[in-house]
Amino acid sequence: MEKLLKPQLSPHVFVLEDESSRHIGHAGARPEGETHYRLRVVSDAFAGLSRVARQRLVYDALREEFDTGLHALSLDLKTRAEAAAS
Repeated sequence: MEKLLKPQLSPHVFVLEDESSRHIGHAGARPEGETHYRLRVVSDAFAGLSRVARQRLVYDALREEFDTGLHALSLDLKTRAEAAAS
């Protein structure tokens, strides 16, 4: 995911956490993991985009990942100004 997103978003902050172990036994979970992630990105590429447009940008970049086993992705997507204000 990092290789797919970093070139497109040029992030100032990029934190990807595998939370699969918290979802054992839930829908979409696999014994080998790598199904549930939390992603925090701070990037000026999100400037002027709505929350939904930001999510679509990320989901479109990760389409193949979702097609091959990624089940859930929790997103926190902000511009630098938004991150500084929170």
